[in-house]
Amino acid sequence: MRYELVIFDNDGVLVDSEPLSNTLLAGYLTELGHPTSYEDSLRDYMGAAMHRVHDTILERTGQRLPEDFDEVFHARVFAAFERELQAVDGAVEVLDKLRADGVPYCVASSGSHERIRVGHRKTGLDAWFGEERVFSSQDVGRGKPAPDLFLYAAERMGVAPQRCAVVEDSPLGVQAARAAGMDVYGFTAMTPADRLRDADALFADMRELPELLG
Repeated sequence: MRYELVIFDNDGVLVDSEPLSNTLLAGYLTELGHPTSYEDSLRDYMGAAMHRVHDTILERTGQRLPEDFDEVFHARVFAAFERELQAVDGAVEVLDKLRADGVPYCVASSGSHERIRVGHRKTGLDAWFGEERVFSSQDVGRGKPAPDLFLYAAERMGVAPQRCAVVEDSPLGVQAARAAGMDVYGFTAMTPADRLRDADALFADMRELPELLG
């Protein structure tokens, strides 16, 4: 394998959380008087940190979301995770192969550390991700499409950016990886391929990833 580090996005790449969280986000925003469809939520917020939701609503409406917005939203999301969340099909097989081949890997997510951990415990992925392999936008202050998170993860893992491969399923994540100077592989299981066209390669089945990585 030609990479010294594989950096995974979390939501939609390792855990199948995007349908759950975007359904809940669209519903909560609509409930608060900001009509938002599921498709709107995917388009505007998929792959983003929570500050993007606040910034977008303020920019569009001049109104601020409630101070407890994040707390209420995450409570709803975590409850849904406990009921329904599953690992992305094929993710365990890919992690097993990376481990067997001795290829370092980590996760770098726009979600909070708590969100990552809740999802990993529910799906059993915590067996592959110790604390030293988990990075969140909380660690850097700016989420994707800024490159900060990916650069931070690479630095902490001791690998130069140009030796890293990023696995992403959102346009914001692809932009962030590009800005960080990393190769990026676009996972199209639920994202239209044309929205990830700036990736180095596209794939729809997680089991295809090891061959793509070389």
